[in-house]
Order: sequence, then C-alpha cells, then structure tokens
Amino acid sequence: MAVLGGLLLLLALLLLLVAGLYCCYVRRVHAAYDHIPGAPRESFLLGHLPIFWRMMKKQEFLHDLFLEWTKKYGPIIRVNAFHRVSVLILSPEGVKEFLMSPEYPKDRLVYGRIFNLFGVRFLGNGLVTDRNYEHWHKQRKVMDPAFSRTYLIGVMETFNEKAEELMEKLEEKADGKTEFSMLTMMSRVTLDVIAKVAFGLELNALRDDRTPFPHAVTMIMKGMTEMRIPFVKYMPGKQKMIKEVQESVRLLRRVGKECIEKRREAIQSEKEMPTDILTQILKGDALEETRDDENILDNFITFFVAGHETTANQLSFTVMALSQHPEIMERVQAEVDEVLGAKRDIEYEDLGKLKYLSQVLKESMRLYPPVPGTVRWTGKETVIEGVRIPANTTLLFSTYVMGRMERYFTDPLCFNPDRFRKDAPKPYYSYFPFSLGPRSCIGQVFAQMEAKVVMAKLLQRFEFQLVPGQCFKLLDTGTLRPLDGVMSDGKLSLAMHRAAALFSPEVTERPSAAASCTLQRRTVSPCSLSQTHRCPLGSQPGAQVRAAPRREGTHGKVHSQILAVPEPSPCSDGWQLQVSLIRAVNSAYSFWIVAQSFHVCEEFPVGFLSSFLC
Repeated sequence: MAVLGGLLLLLALLLLLVAGLYCCYVRRVHAAYDHIPGAPRESFLLGHLPIFWRMMKKQEFLHDLFLEWTKKYGPIIRVNAFHRVSVLILSPEGVKEFLMSPEYPKDRLVYGRIFNLFGVRFLGNGLVTDRNYEHWHKQRKVMDPAFSRTYLIGVMETFNEKAEELMEKLEEKADGKTEFSMLTMMSRVTLDVIAKVAFGLELNALRDDRTPFPHAVTMIMKGMTEMRIPFVKYMPGKQKMIKEVQESVRLLRRVGKECIEKRREAIQSEKEMPTDILTQILKGDALEETRDDENILDNFITFFVAGHETTANQLSFTVMALSQHPEIMERVQAEVDEVLGAKRDIEYEDLGKLKYLSQVLKESMRLYPPVPGTVRWTGKETVIEGVRIPANTTLLFSTYVMGRMERYFTDPLCFNPDRFRKDAPKPYYSYFPFSLGPRSCIGQVFAQMEAKVVMAKLLQRFEFQLVPGQCFKLLDTGTLRPLDGVMSDGKLSLAMHRAAALFSPEVTERPSAAASCTLQRRTVSPCSLSQTHRCPLGSQPGAQVRAAPRREGTHGKVHSQILAVPEPSPCSDGWQLQVSLIRAVNSAYSFWIVAQSFHVCEEFPVGFLSSFLC
C-alpha cells in the first residue's frame, strides 16, 4: 500500500513538473510575441479561446470581432491559443509579401485538419490542401487546360441548360403550397453544373429531391463546422452526426472512384472524351511513373465540394444585396434587358457586355466573400508595417475584414458596385475573394461565368424586393453562407406572368434550419394599382399592399408587382426576407396588361390574368 502511495505521489510530482515546464514554455512564447498589438488575453493558457468559444456558442460571427480589433489595434494583430500564437495580417503590404510568393506555404496544422474528416480521408493532398509547392504546381499544370478560354466557351451550353432548369423549378414552386429555400435552390443548380462540367455526371439535383448528393455535401459542410468544437468526436450526442458525415465522405469518394475507373477505361479504348477536369487529371496521371488514385480522388472531392458551395453562396448573397438596393437592381436589370433582350440562351460574348453585373458580383464578394480568407506559414522573421513577426508563425488573412475597413474602402458597409467600374481605383492587395498569387483559385473564371449566367437569367425574369426591418447573420462553415438560407417573417411574394397566368403567392416564416418559404396564393380586396391601401392578408392583419406597374422594359416588356409589406417587427436570428419575384411579361401581353393595370375591381384574387376582368 505504501509503495502504491509512493508511486501516486511520484506521478503527481511528475505531472506538476510537466505543467510547470509547459507554463514556462508558454511564458517564453508570450515574450516572443507580446510586442505585437492584440486584445488582452482572457487566460494565461487559453489566450483568446474563451472569447471565440462564447461567440461560437451564441452563433456570433468571429470575423466581425477581428474587424473591431483592427480598429483598436491596427492591421497586424496577435491571436493567442495555448502555446500557439497566430498573427492576423490586414495590411496590403503583408498580403503582397506573403500571398504573392510561393515561399510561404499553407499552414500545416490548419490544412492538415481537413486531410481527414472524422478519420475518413477527405481533401487529402488536393489543390486546396497540398503544402508541397512542387507537387501542387505539378497538379495545377495538369488541370490548367480544363480551365482555358477554349474549354470555358464550350461549357456555356451546360451553364444555360442548368440555369434554365432553375428558372423552371422556381416557377413550379409557385403552387401556393411548396416550401423551398433560395440557398438550397442555388446549391442544387451549382451542384448539377459542377458534376456535369467537371466529371460528366448527370446528378439532376434540381429535379430529383431524393438524390443523396446534396444531403451528403450538406453533412460534410456541417462536419467541417462541428469539427472545430474541442473533443467533439468523443461527445456521445455527436456520434450519429459523425457517422453521417463519415458515410457522406465515403459516398463521394466511392462515386469518384467509379467515375475514374469508367473514364480510364474509355481513354484506354481511345473513345472520344470530353476535355473536362476528370479527363485532364487522368491524362496527367498517365504521364506519371507512379499512379496515385487517392490523390485523384482528393481533387475529385475538392472540385465537387468547393466547386459548387462557394458559387451557390455568392449567388445567394447577391440576391440579398440586390433586394436591399432596388435602385441598383433596376440599373443592372436595364443592362440585362439591353444585352439579352428576351433571348433564352446566353452566349459567351454576352458575358463581356454585362459589365455592371460584373461590378455587382464583385461588390457582393467584397461584403460577403464565400471564402473569407486564407492561411500561410512563415519560416523566417519578417517585418510588416513596422511590426516584427517571428519565424515559424501562422499567418491569417481575411478578405472579409479588409473589404470592410475604412482605410481601404470609402463607406465600406455601403453596397456600391461602382467601386469596380473600369476607371475606378483598383483595390491594392485588399480584395482577394479567390486569394492571390500562385495559389489563387484555379476555378475563379469558371465560377464567375456560371454566376453571371444564373444571375442574368434571374434578373431577366424575376425581381426581388426586401421588406424593411430585416436582420442578417452569417455562418462560417469554412465558407460563408446565410445562417438560415432565405427566411421571411413577412411574406415571400412571387408574381410570375406566364402565358395567361399571374401568380402572386406569399411566404410565412417557419423557424426551420432549412430556411424554407411557404408559397401561398393571396386574395386582395379593393386596391387601385396607383395607390397604397390597407388590405387583409390572411395572418398579416394591417399589412400594406403596394401594387403598381414597375417600368417599361427596353424590349417591349412591362414589369408589374404586388408586394405585401408587413408592419415593422423586431429582428430575429437568421435571414428574414421578403422577395417579390416578378416575371417579365412577353411583349405579346404588354398592351393588354397595361390597359388592365388601371382597372379598379371590387374584389379580385391575385392569381390569374383573367381575374383582372371583373
């Protein structure tokens, strides 16, 4: 017994010695970095982690904290966590130094965490995570032809086809009963695009709600968020979620393996193959002495996940921004009308003419970049903005924060696409939604072409309006997205002129993580189209209805709208949005609609064009 007591005492002394030595090491690390400005540490050992944990628990946005810190402490900020100190670089000088040179690799600890996802190989050594510059450069050279101008012109047909399917799906949703999420719809169309263009797969995610791929990608993104919680894989309540995430990763890798085997057989049989990403990967791999199928699967997953998630988020954010700024939406719609008119398919040459739409998309990414930043590692001591950064330091970069700093952008919180007009001053290393330098995103041109096609079709046919008193929150899952997709505590009115029918549904908010919208038809009591009246709208007593012809388009189209405006109410979490999506009327019906638009009826249901005839 005495021996056991002695052993326990010795073990306790050893633990105290280890703890003491670790505390001495932490103090030494602090001494090496405390000359760098930063917020006071909340804990000697935990550093700033308690602040971050509290924010995560409340679902508050961490990047906004960094924005506040830069106002107090400047563009170079120290961040402490145990014995590790990272440095947040919000200086154009630092961005240019560290991102434009291959000398500074991606951080091993940060990117190593997504090599696996809960023990299952995830992004591995793909383009995003590969830290070895030579190996990464070899991969990039193999894939560059798949993103050449010649190839991208050829994928316009797919962009048009899938975007048209989205337009049709939005029309189907206006049946008065269906619930849908705008973010989900964007995610499904971009998933269909990347699957077909990159890998020759027809997922039909838009048409088939039962396909497992959207759910698999959703679970993977959820897993990337949950894995940030300390010791999450040991929590009993998280085991079901973890198993779902693991199965989702296995599903994507299994499908990828089947695609690779079939395409490889076709190449060996000398069949005609599309010059897509998968073909380029396999052709490059065939030239190598050793075959690495796991690395090929890494890039399959990388393009599959990153290739649709970021574009879907960008499209959703752009819709939100335009909803808040009707004057900007009207201007970009006028450009779309002028360039496209009423034609269905958008041509490659049309994209270059949509200059203001390009500015809108760029400004959306300044305020809401789907990828908020990147991470590097420096092995040598460097001085930036007069601040000495020690060697062997993790460096954090945030285009989200820099895009909202007054020192780089005038009125940074104002949505102003003219910042990106051709004759405007260019942002100097303070705007990098696709990163910068040799490790910039290979698919940025592809993504912006896709976003332009989808947004142009939406603007050509629909109109979005935001009801006053809305709140917005963002969620960082590795990419930035709306916390609850597209939600409304008022109405989501969708009025679409389709042949002889005008749909005018409503949406009521449902407190669901799916951010769904319920479309319902609405009956409106006496209203003159040139006035505002109080009208009973179901569960919205006292709501105002404004109905008026919007404008005459440049190609014989008339836009008219009926918009429910609920009384101002306190903001709640997530996206609360009312959008009025107004279908452009074909010129064949323009005169009739204008003639009827000033006809005052005793009572009419806003559902069909024929209903205007009292």
